[in-house]
Amino acid sequence: MNLETQYLGLSLRHPIVASASPLTADLDHILRVADAGASAIVMASIFEEDIAAQEVRDATLFETGEDSHPDVNGGYFPAVLEATVLDGRLSVLRRASERAGVPVIASLNGCTQAGWVHFARKLEQAGAAAIELNFWHMATDPDETGAEVEARFIAILRAVKADVTIPVSIKLPPFFSAPGNMAKRLVEAGAAGLVLFNRFYEPGLDLHPVAPEADAQLSTSYELRLPLIWTGLLSGRLRTSFAVSGGVNSGEDVVRCLLAGADVAMVTSALLRHGPAFLSTMLADMQAWMGARSVESIASLKGQLAAQGSAQTAETFLRDQYRRILSSTPVFGTPVFGQ
Repeated sequence: MNLETQYLGLSLRHPIVASASPLTADLDHILRVADAGASAIVMASIFEEDIAAQEVRDATLFETGEDSHPDVNGGYFPAVLEATVLDGRLSVLRRASERAGVPVIASLNGCTQAGWVHFARKLEQAGAAAIELNFWHMATDPDETGAEVEARFIAILRAVKADVTIPVSIKLPPFFSAPGNMAKRLVEAGAAGLVLFNRFYEPGLDLHPVAPEADAQLSTSYELRLPLIWTGLLSGRLRTSFAVSGGVNSGEDVVRCLLAGADVAMVTSALLRHGPAFLSTMLADMQAWMGARSVESIASLKGQLAAQGSAQTAETFLRDQYRRILSSTPVFGTPVFGQ
């Protein structure tokens, strides 16, 4: 059975990739995840805010040095040489790329067109096999148009691509009026792959005490449906790599991703819930499903349930499914729109 797949031009042993999470933030955990069997690893995200904060810190140190005297301060830049958080992240990436034995993909998380995008060059120099741009953004400004948000994302992609030679993928939110068109424009702008989708971790409202509540809920397989729909709609129409993210919790979920046309399935919550060793369980379950149906390769499985025909045909299909779901929703065991 041939489980090999291609993602972002990288040859992977199988389609299960460990996505960005606390399990991919430090070297020890990355090596554990690699040893457990991940075919590739996306490092925990480096955030735009962290890069901007270091830029401000460095500028402050240099301004202090300009007005200082070495006899008083022991040197013009006494604190500049101390290691920073970002230096540590680059060091982890460098060592992980050398020791993990699988491709390590760096993740940059940001949403404004600012100097942070040029940090991508340092990630490439540290050994990243590719860069995943995580566009996590909620358009909260009533004066900002959808077109302006989309144009900014495309400009960020182009700025990063101008600085690096390795592949750049985009991890998108589903919050676009026309996600398909946005995906198409990003591919035309040079995205080597699309990751559908990132999760919006909604803060709650705590009543004891009365305050915003930041409690992350791990995903369930039900959340897989939205990225599956869009992967199925786009994978046959856009010439780029596809990864499904959000809701991949079992080997059978991985099969669903492949049937929709994805090249890889990205796993986060399942590993946080069960530990890195769960990767082998997922891989075994995927192989069992394929073996029971005499499926010999990932290539022969991929895209079997992707949308065929025109966009209008796909829309008609989705509306038919929408109506079927509504007509079969039970109320105390009785269909809502029962015959």
